[in-house]
Amino acid sequence: MKTEEFNIIGIIPARMGSKKFPGKPMADINGMPMIGHVYNRMMRCEDFADVYVATDDQEIIDYIQSIGGNCIKTKESHIGAIDRVVEAVKAIEEIEKIRYDIVVLIQCDEPMVTSNHVGCAISPMIIEPELQAASLMAEITTDEIFRDPNEIKVVVDANNNALYFSREPIPSAVRGTNACPRLKLLGIDVFRRDFIEEFNSAAPSPLEITECIDLLRVLENGYLIRMSMTDEVTYSVNTPEELERVRQLMKDDYLVTKYLKKK
Repeated sequence: MKTEEFNIIGIIPARMGSKKFPGKPMADINGMPMIGHVYNRMMRCEDFADVYVATDDQEIIDYIQSIGGNCIKTKESHIGAIDRVVEAVKAIEEIEKIRYDIVVLIQCDEPMVTSNHVGCAISPMIIEPELQAASLMAEITTDEIFRDPNEIKVVVDANNNALYFSREPIPSAVRGTNACPRLKLLGIDVFRRDFIEEFNSAAPSPLEITECIDLLRVLENGYLIRMSMTDEVTYSVNTPEELERVRQLMKDDYLVTKYLKKK
């Protein structure tokens, strides 16, 4: 099966009220707000039938509309990104009179995300119809990232199904062995459309609450999350320091050059 056989929507949930980094989606990266980079890069992804930003913030709505983008207003009360995505998908389906097959959540703090990342994350869902959820991972290259609680770590089984997610360093480094790879979660999650609604209706799970990672609700309810590996470098933005690092890395990014010329 090919992605053309599926109606796939990309949703970028965004809010300005982050406690760790207020206003993060509109933080400037080389002349464009971070949310603009994510949106423009996802609009280049041929796998998507539609791409929308889902937000409760008028500043973000005004900006996305100013660049001719698709935006849907959601409730202010959402705590998790998946809650916001589910509300958005339902509203968009009602407006567009369409039913999507696959929903892709792209975090707004992943300004270096590419179509290749999306294709890699989606691929297992296209090949395996029974699979309900998938996500993307990459190798952790530094001890700093391994210890950083803003970076979600993942351990997988022999079939690359997620075993656990944590903000703590996993697997344990206490014994000093390098037998298991150190892996981090990237900001692209993929769900069957009906499953994400079912998942969202379930109560937050104990491990999810403990770790503050909503994907753990999927695992705690007995479902698989298939992890795909990417070696294409990308860095998320969780702090002002990380924002500056990404600014430097994106100075010569060929994609930035292409979409900034169209402004």
